[in-house]
Amino acid sequence: MVPIHTRGAASSPFSAGNVSESGIAPLFRDGEQIASIQFPPEPKFYGLATADGVPYWKIAQLHSQRVLATTLLQTCIRYGNSETRCQFCAIGESLKAGRSIREKSPAQLAEVAAAAYAIKQATNLPIQAQCEPPDDFHWFVKLRANGVDTLGMHLEAWDESVRHTIMPGKAEVPMSYYMEAFDAAVKVFGRGQVSTYLLAGLGDTVDGLLDGCRQLISLGVYPFVVPFVPVTGTPLAGHAPPTPDFMKSVLAPLGAMLTEAGMTSDTVKAGCAKCGACSSLSSFEKTTPTPCSHA
Repeated sequence: MVPIHTRGAASSPFSAGNVSESGIAPLFRDGEQIASIQFPPEPKFYGLATADGVPYWKIAQLHSQRVLATTLLQTCIRYGNSETRCQFCAIGESLKAGRSIREKSPAQLAEVAAAAYAIKQATNLPIQAQCEPPDDFHWFVKLRANGVDTLGMHLEAWDESVRHTIMPGKAEVPMSYYMEAFDAAVKVFGRGQVSTYLLAGLGDTVDGLLDGCRQLISLGVYPFVVPFVPVTGTPLAGHAPPTPDFMKSVLAPLGAMLTEAGMTSDTVKAGCAKCGACSSLSSFEKTTPTPCSHA
């Protein structure tokens, strides 16, 4: 997931050349070709529409190369209030731009999933649901019983001061309650099948992020650390993303931690960590040499 339509992208030294019919394009840095990159083809279901005329791509989209993603409710109770909204969030922007619809019905989702060959009953495609910690943890059992395989509950930031500054509304749910919810969810979905987003570059330090990741991994939660990408139309549109050195100083030791814990992204059944397009974390996994045993 490479930012293109952002302020920072305009000054990037990287650019892509023309894309061939096979999806291959040259990658340039400061005008010099350094590699080739491959774009996944546009899925065929993007060209279809529901019986009532809604394009399928407004209901669900391809993420990475093999993940079908949707937002059931393209809105948030906090988004319209500057005192409570998450400053990095642009959930309402795609709705205003006509790239999505406010609410997706089960029938619409089933129709799109069928066209994408992704009905769970037919293909056993793993499903992830994402939510904030519920008031009643029995909801985890209900979700699991209704076909949800993995769960995402996203912290976004680890440091409490960062949470209250960047997402004042969401920070009303204390970290301690998130940790209780994570523990309860892992008991239902299993180790490595509960994940959380952590946005690097919002104010957390390297040591703070790694400490948080250690605690999460000890609970069986996959900490999906991704670089913050400033999005046009949000209060943080001018906020600088983290440097490559910052990301490497987090992802390299985190990848080793996940490998040691046996919780690498390829063991996750569904969701953001499975997709992996927003972070290079998976490339840092399984880089730790496996110790040899001698008779």
